[in-house]
Amino acid sequence: MTSSPGKRSPIPFRAVVAALCAGLASTLMTTGPARADQDAAPKEHVWAVSGPERAAQAREPQARISLDDTTGALSLAVSRGGRAVIEPSPVGIVTEQADFSRQLHFLHRKDRVVAERYRAKSGKRSDRRVLMNETRLSFATTAGARMDLVVRTSADGVAYRYVLPTAYGDVLGESSAFNLPPDASAWLSTYRVDNEGPFNRSTAATAPTGEYSDQALFSTAGGYTLLAESDLTGRYSGARLAHDQGTGTYHIKLADDRVHTGGPLATPWRAMVTGDLATVTRSTFTDDLAPAAKVDDTSWIRPGTVLWTWLAGGKEAGQSLAAQKAYVDYAAARHWPYEAVDAGWYFRTDAWDTTDPDWQTDSWLPELVDYARAKGVGIVVWIHQRDLDTPEERAQWLPTLERWGVKGVKIDFMNSEAQSMLQWYDAILPETAAHHLMVDFHGSTIPKGIQRTWPQVMTLEGVGGEEKRTNTSAHLTTLPFTRNVIGSMDFTPGAFQRVGLRPNSDAAEVGLTVAYESGLQMLAGTPESYDARPRARAFFEQIPAAWDDTRLLAGEPGQEAVLARRSGDRWFLGGVYAGAARTAQVPLAIGTGRWLVETIQDGTDGLVPHRRVLRGGDTFDVDVVAGGGFGGIACPWHPGVTSCYR
Repeated sequence: MTSSPGKRSPIPFRAVVAALCAGLASTLMTTGPARADQDAAPKEHVWAVSGPERAAQAREPQARISLDDTTGALSLAVSRGGRAVIEPSPVGIVTEQADFSRQLHFLHRKDRVVAERYRAKSGKRSDRRVLMNETRLSFATTAGARMDLVVRTSADGVAYRYVLPTAYGDVLGESSAFNLPPDASAWLSTYRVDNEGPFNRSTAATAPTGEYSDQALFSTAGGYTLLAESDLTGRYSGARLAHDQGTGTYHIKLADDRVHTGGPLATPWRAMVTGDLATVTRSTFTDDLAPAAKVDDTSWIRPGTVLWTWLAGGKEAGQSLAAQKAYVDYAAARHWPYEAVDAGWYFRTDAWDTTDPDWQTDSWLPELVDYARAKGVGIVVWIHQRDLDTPEERAQWLPTLERWGVKGVKIDFMNSEAQSMLQWYDAILPETAAHHLMVDFHGSTIPKGIQRTWPQVMTLEGVGGEEKRTNTSAHLTTLPFTRNVIGSMDFTPGAFQRVGLRPNSDAAEVGLTVAYESGLQMLAGTPESYDARPRARAFFEQIPAAWDDTRLLAGEPGQEAVLARRSGDRWFLGGVYAGAARTAQVPLAIGTGRWLVETIQDGTDGLVPHRRVLRGGDTFDVDVVAGGGFGGIACPWHPGVTSCYR
């Protein structure tokens, strides 16, 4: 079965029946009456919500919602295999006119199955199947105000949101929190408006008092859990985590003191991606929670490798047509589909008379676009958010860039998750889609389901990327389990020329292009640095930017991350390691049969190739230098196959 991206398509009847049975069983697990639409309150106010395969499957999470008979306050806990993942945690929201954090009484429960299928233009895999159990618990305050708590469970996560069917004034905050076992290992990033902080390891309780990004990873007896958010738009405010040292509690804090609402409200999903490390790493849970795609025709959206010129030449390159043409020539020779022009190309706009119909002729960009088009290369351009922050400016720039033939825009410096900025995102997303412009957001929020709803969003920064001088190997080996779990990440790997400014080896730099997923994989090196490393250059000529599947082969946050991503019948391998030199063992868990595996590793005189024939499930050794890694390709082998490079 196939369907257009974001559209629902028929689900096999047996799957629906099984899911409905699971949902019914989940309903029966409540300690109240079995009927989902019964209005009478249960004797004990506790409800269990299991995943589509039932909690008997030890790998699946279960949510347990409780209503305290004395205080009327709600709490939610998550377990997996009978072990706690999230301990009972406060649930509630407070508005100007109603307090839904206490003195609630139960009204009724309804259950349904969410079964969808959609295709993604970028991300960990192209074909997505969604199967979740959804429970809606309705409550009322003593004054009669109503709130629905909607809980969803799947094989890889639990999520909840608040639905207010009537306007109750501005939202003043949430009582939502996550109680982790105090000794749970934690990987946290101190909150920054650009989401570019490093991830540091501690325990849930010993982390310093402060605010943290809501992309927080914890390891508990029940498995790993990544806290996240989905379906965040301008109808609400972005969330971060507030923590007091000495406790395992992380409270939701909104970017705004008041969230303005003009009617009924459905808040973003508070998501907990849960499972073993491989399940969390491979999960698309936050995308699955998001609304279906709002772009019908996605044929113009084409992921690909990009030669990015900022770290290669800086502002001077952006101001030079000759330099940009040379970069286009280099991209064309590599068969890379895009070249990115960063800051500098339109610095003269203050002097342009934009009321003149011919004002665009002052730019050399149309000439570059035409030159690149003739060579099969598309142009992506950087632009500051301040030049797109009004309807009038967007009406000038976006149609102009489309008319010139620009393929995408890299929009920078939003640096906010306040409601007003999220409303700006709401405005520019349909406009970029209407003008057939792919988008790379920098200085931005992090993905929160945005790539499902708006598939032209190919990648977002929101990461301490290649240009940062403070990165460590531990940070690099944590990103696949934190930031990159929730969506495409514009880390911009490949900057070989930054010797002394990056903590990793050349082979690890090769591995990052696979270990890190990005719909526009922007390579940050110089042509000279690639030419000095022909094996890396040849590897970069092979890598796609859209994947059919993703698997974690080996990993431990802060120590090692080895991922395999499939494109067609080939698996691309990327491994990055922190710490001292060693011989690492990599399980080839990519399927049965015999495989030719070609890797690029660090040698005494630079990058060296290794070639071997293995069976699926075999383990092979990789000699890793300090802060090292490797890149590789595996393809089906039979006599006569000598290379995976095409």
